[in-house]
Amino acid sequence: MLKYSLRENLLTAAPDDFMAQTQDVRSYTLDEIIDLMMQKGSTLTRADVSAVLQIYGEVCASLIADGSALNTPLMNTALSISGVFNGANDSFDKKRHTVNLNMTAGTALKAAIGKIRCEKTGTASTDPYITEVSDIVSGTVNTTLTKGGVVQLTGSRLKFNQKDAAQGIFFIPETGNLVRASVIAENKPARVMAIIPADLAAGTYYIEVRSKHSGGGKPLKAVKAGRFAKPLTVVP
Repeated sequence: MLKYSLRENLLTAAPDDFMAQTQDVRSYTLDEIIDLMMQKGSTLTRADVSAVLQIYGEVCASLIADGSALNTPLMNTALSISGVFNGANDSFDKKRHTVNLNMTAGTALKAAIGKIRCEKTGTASTDPYITEVSDIVSGTVNTTLTKGGVVQLTGSRLKFNQKDAAQGIFFIPETGNLVRASVIAENKPARVMAIIPADLAAGTYYIEVRSKHSGGGKPLKAVKAGRFAKPLTVVP
């Protein structure tokens, strides 16, 4: 069962337009998936299944690294290159060009999507909501963050109390401790801007706004958090 709530849609001009946001989506690790596979009564041992999946992952990664594409029941992949080339004689440069891995659902996952049942839970969300993350230095949107540069978040209900350490803009790595932005350049309900910490380690991060701002009157008792759904890459 896929649970969802509704929130105002800031991408359209109509004031009564709302959009769905999924709630409480459970994520499964590879070990948990193996446990579920073993419950199917396979004659293979858990070690056998783990080894096969390990090799499967390594082979798929090797094919991608070789510039190939995958066409499987779970997923289909394609590669593309983004960036501007300066004339017909220019060549790929990692500083100016990026190889993108594009993925779509395979036949098995497409069939599974058609079987999903949806359940509406509660009323429209009032959490902070980030629609776009702009890296001012690189000029990129929803992809990268430049250490020591400026990040701009647009959305709704983003304003927070800068003096409260529990509120603010947070950079959350895939592993390790989160980092709070200490220098705020702008702090408005629909737009906030901050200096990206210069000592932020390179890697993949999620960005999140935490706030007790109620939109008027007394602040909320509990902190509400709004995380941008797409991962961002921190570059020097």
